[in-house]
Amino acid sequence: MADSPDLTDLLGRPALEVAPRLLGAVVAHGGVAVRLTEVEAYDGAEDPGSHAYRGRTDRNAVMFGPAAHLYVYFTYGMHHCCNVVTGPEGQASAVLLRAGEVVSGLPVARRRRPAATKDRDLARGPARLCRALDIDAAQDGTALVGGAVTLTLPDRFVPEGHVRTGPRVGLRGAPDRPWRFWVADEPTVSSYRPARPRNRGTGR
Repeated sequence: MADSPDLTDLLGRPALEVAPRLLGAVVAHGGVAVRLTEVEAYDGAEDPGSHAYRGRTDRNAVMFGPAAHLYVYFTYGMHHCCNVVTGPEGQASAVLLRAGEVVSGLPVARRRRPAATKDRDLARGPARLCRALDIDAAQDGTALVGGAVTLTLPDRFVPEGHVRTGPRVGLRGAPDRPWRFWVADEPTVSSYRPARPRNRGTGR
Protein backbone atom coordinates (compact mmCIF):
# COMPACT_ATOMS: atom_id res chain seq x y z
CA MET A 1 0.00 0.00 0.00
CA ALA A 2 1.41 3.40 -1.00
CA ASP A 3 1.47 6.34 1.39
CA SER A 4 -1.15 9.02 0.71
CA PRO A 5 -0.04 12.44 -0.62
CA ASP A 6 -1.25 15.79 0.65
CA LEU A 7 -4.97 16.31 -0.06
CA THR A 8 -4.55 19.49 -2.12
CA ASP A 9 -1.79 17.89 -4.18
CA LEU A 10 -3.86 14.80 -4.90
CA LEU A 11 -7.03 16.67 -5.87
CA GLY A 12 -5.07 18.84 -8.29
CA ARG A 13 -4.45 15.75 -10.42
CA PRO A 14 -6.70 14.30 -13.19
CA ALA A 15 -9.99 12.76 -12.07
CA LEU A 16 -9.07 9.27 -13.28
CA GLU A 17 -5.96 9.33 -11.11
CA VAL A 18 -7.75 10.80 -8.11
CA ALA A 19 -10.85 8.59 -8.11
CA PRO A 20 -9.41 5.23 -6.97
CA ARG A 21 -7.27 7.00 -4.39
CA LEU A 22 -10.34 8.44 -2.69
CA LEU A 23 -11.45 4.94 -1.74
CA GLY A 24 -10.97 4.64 2.00
CA ALA A 25 -11.02 8.41 2.49
CA VAL A 26 -13.47 9.80 5.06
CA VAL A 27 -15.90 12.61 4.25
CA ALA A 28 -17.60 14.28 7.21
CA HIS A 29 -20.36 16.83 7.73
CA GLY A 30 -23.24 17.43 10.10
CA GLY A 31 -22.03 15.10 12.80
CA VAL A 32 -21.64 12.09 10.49
CA ALA A 33 -18.53 10.62 8.84
CA VAL A 34 -18.54 8.21 5.90
CA ARG A 35 -15.65 6.08 4.65
CA LEU A 36 -15.82 6.06 0.85
CA THR A 37 -16.17 2.67 -0.83
CA GLU A 38 -17.36 3.68 -4.32
CA VAL A 39 -16.68 6.67 -6.60
CA GLU A 40 -16.96 7.67 -10.27
CA ALA A 41 -14.64 9.85 -12.36
CA TYR A 42 -15.90 12.55 -14.77
CA ASP A 43 -13.56 14.23 -17.24
CA GLY A 44 -15.19 17.52 -18.21
CA ALA A 45 -15.14 18.52 -21.87
CA GLU A 46 -13.65 15.15 -22.86
CA ASP A 47 -16.48 13.18 -21.28
CA PRO A 48 -20.05 12.99 -22.71
CA GLY A 49 -21.19 11.72 -19.31
CA SER A 50 -20.05 14.87 -17.51
CA HIS A 51 -22.24 17.85 -16.59
CA ALA A 52 -19.46 20.02 -18.00
CA TYR A 53 -19.35 18.36 -21.43
CA ARG A 54 -21.25 21.19 -23.14
CA GLY A 55 -19.55 24.00 -21.27
CA ARG A 56 -20.03 26.17 -18.21
CA THR A 57 -23.47 26.92 -16.80
CA ASP A 58 -24.80 28.35 -13.56
CA ARG A 59 -25.41 24.80 -12.37
CA ASN A 60 -21.92 23.41 -12.99
CA ALA A 61 -19.82 26.55 -12.39
CA VAL A 62 -18.07 25.08 -9.34
CA MET A 63 -16.58 22.34 -11.53
CA PHE A 64 -14.67 24.99 -13.48
CA GLY A 65 -13.14 26.49 -10.34
CA PRO A 66 -10.15 25.30 -8.34
CA ALA A 67 -9.79 21.73 -7.14
CA ALA A 68 -10.59 20.63 -3.57
CA HIS A 69 -14.10 22.09 -3.57
CA LEU A 70 -17.45 20.32 -3.41
CA TYR A 71 -19.79 20.37 -6.41
CA VAL A 72 -23.37 19.56 -5.33
CA TYR A 73 -26.22 19.16 -7.79
CA PHE A 74 -29.95 18.42 -7.55
CA THR A 75 -31.36 15.60 -9.65
CA TYR A 76 -34.74 14.06 -10.48
CA GLY A 77 -36.37 16.88 -8.56
CA MET A 78 -35.69 15.20 -5.23
CA HIS A 79 -32.06 14.19 -4.62
CA HIS A 80 -28.69 15.88 -4.05
CA CYS A 81 -25.42 14.31 -5.14
CA CYS A 82 -21.90 15.56 -4.39
CA ASN A 83 -18.61 15.55 -6.25
CA VAL A 84 -15.04 16.47 -5.41
CA VAL A 85 -13.62 18.91 -7.98
CA THR A 86 -10.23 17.79 -9.30
CA GLY A 87 -7.55 18.81 -11.76
CA PRO A 88 -6.38 22.23 -12.99
CA GLU A 89 -8.78 25.15 -12.72
CA GLY A 90 -10.92 25.50 -15.84
CA GLN A 91 -10.90 21.82 -16.84
CA ALA A 92 -14.04 20.91 -14.87
CA SER A 93 -13.17 17.36 -13.88
CA ALA A 94 -14.67 15.83 -10.75
CA VAL A 95 -15.23 12.62 -8.80
CA LEU A 96 -18.76 11.65 -7.76
CA LEU A 97 -18.97 10.22 -4.24
CA ARG A 98 -21.22 7.20 -4.85
CA ALA A 99 -21.26 5.20 -1.63
CA GLY A 100 -19.63 4.54 1.71
CA GLU A 101 -19.79 3.14 5.22
CA VAL A 102 -20.93 5.34 8.11
CA VAL A 103 -18.01 5.23 10.56
CA SER A 104 -19.10 8.00 12.95
CA GLY A 105 -22.45 9.50 13.93
CA LEU A 106 -24.39 6.32 13.27
CA PRO A 107 -27.48 7.33 15.31
CA VAL A 108 -27.66 10.65 13.45
CA ALA A 109 -27.38 8.92 10.07
CA ARG A 110 -30.13 6.50 11.05
CA ARG A 111 -32.46 9.39 11.89
CA ARG A 112 -31.76 11.03 8.54
CA ARG A 113 -32.28 7.78 6.65
CA PRO A 114 -35.23 6.09 8.39
CA ALA A 115 -36.04 4.02 5.30
CA ALA A 116 -32.73 2.15 5.58
CA THR A 117 -33.37 -1.19 7.29
CA LYS A 118 -29.66 -2.07 7.40
CA ASP A 119 -26.72 0.14 8.32
CA ARG A 120 -24.95 -0.85 5.11
CA ASP A 121 -27.68 1.02 3.19
CA LEU A 122 -27.34 4.34 5.04
CA ALA A 123 -24.93 5.79 2.46
CA ARG A 124 -25.23 3.19 -0.30
CA GLY A 125 -25.74 5.39 -3.34
CA PRO A 126 -24.91 9.06 -4.03
CA ALA A 127 -28.25 10.52 -2.91
CA ARG A 128 -28.29 8.40 0.25
CA LEU A 129 -24.73 9.44 1.02
CA CYS A 130 -25.70 13.12 0.80
CA ARG A 131 -28.78 12.58 2.96
CA ALA A 132 -26.76 10.76 5.64
CA LEU A 133 -24.22 13.60 5.67
CA ASP A 134 -26.88 16.36 5.47
CA ILE A 135 -25.29 17.72 2.29
CA ASP A 136 -27.48 19.79 -0.04
CA ALA A 137 -27.21 22.86 -2.29
CA ALA A 138 -26.00 24.97 0.64
CA GLN A 139 -22.68 23.08 0.49
CA ASP A 140 -22.13 23.64 -3.24
CA GLY A 141 -18.72 25.28 -3.62
CA THR A 142 -17.56 24.42 -0.09
CA ALA A 143 -13.78 24.19 0.27
CA LEU A 144 -12.64 20.77 1.42
CA VAL A 145 -9.66 22.26 3.22
CA GLY A 146 -10.86 24.37 6.13
CA GLY A 147 -14.53 24.22 5.10
CA ALA A 148 -17.64 22.80 6.73
CA VAL A 149 -17.29 19.53 4.79
CA THR A 150 -14.01 17.72 5.44
CA LEU A 151 -12.27 15.06 3.40
CA THR A 152 -9.53 13.07 5.09
CA LEU A 153 -7.35 10.71 3.09
CA PRO A 154 -6.46 7.29 4.50
CA ASP A 155 -2.94 6.80 5.79
CA ARG A 156 -2.43 4.38 2.92
CA PHE A 157 -4.34 3.83 -0.32
CA VAL A 158 -6.52 0.78 -0.84
CA PRO A 159 -4.26 -1.79 -2.57
CA GLU A 160 -4.80 -2.05 -6.34
CA GLY A 161 -5.74 -5.70 -5.97
CA HIS A 162 -8.71 -4.69 -3.81
CA VAL A 163 -10.01 -2.05 -6.24
CA ARG A 164 -12.55 -2.98 -8.91
CA THR A 165 -13.56 -0.94 -11.95
CA GLY A 166 -16.58 -0.94 -14.24
CA PRO A 167 -19.01 1.26 -16.19
CA ARG A 168 -20.62 4.23 -14.49
CA VAL A 169 -24.20 3.98 -13.29
CA GLY A 170 -27.19 5.22 -15.29
CA LEU A 171 -25.30 7.08 -18.05
CA ARG A 172 -26.32 7.54 -21.68
CA GLY A 173 -23.16 9.49 -22.55
CA ALA A 174 -20.05 7.25 -22.68
CA PRO A 175 -21.86 4.50 -20.73
CA ASP A 176 -19.14 1.87 -21.18
CA ARG A 177 -16.13 3.73 -19.87
CA PRO A 178 -14.86 1.81 -16.80
CA TRP A 179 -14.58 4.93 -14.66
CA ARG A 180 -16.45 3.66 -11.61
CA PHE A 181 -14.17 2.42 -8.84
CA TRP A 182 -15.11 0.45 -5.75
CA VAL A 183 -13.64 -1.63 -2.94
CA ALA A 184 -13.94 -5.34 -3.66
CA ASP A 185 -16.41 -7.36 -1.57
CA GLU A 186 -17.66 -4.23 0.20
CA PRO A 187 -21.38 -4.50 1.14
CA THR A 188 -21.96 -0.73 1.05
CA VAL A 189 -21.22 -0.50 -2.70
CA SER A 190 -24.34 0.35 -4.73
CA SER A 191 -25.86 -1.89 -7.39
CA TYR A 192 -24.99 -1.26 -11.03
CA ARG A 193 -27.83 -0.01 -13.23
CA PRO A 194 -27.51 1.01 -16.91
CA ALA A 195 -29.33 4.07 -18.21
CA ARG A 196 -33.04 3.72 -18.84
CA PRO A 197 -34.05 3.73 -22.52
CA ARG A 198 -35.37 7.09 -23.70
CA ASN A 199 -39.14 7.44 -24.00
CA ARG A 200 -39.60 8.57 -27.60
CA GLY A 201 -43.11 9.78 -26.87
CA THR A 202 -41.87 12.39 -24.38
CA GLY A 203 -38.45 13.06 -25.86
CA ARG A 204 -36.75 12.19 -22.57
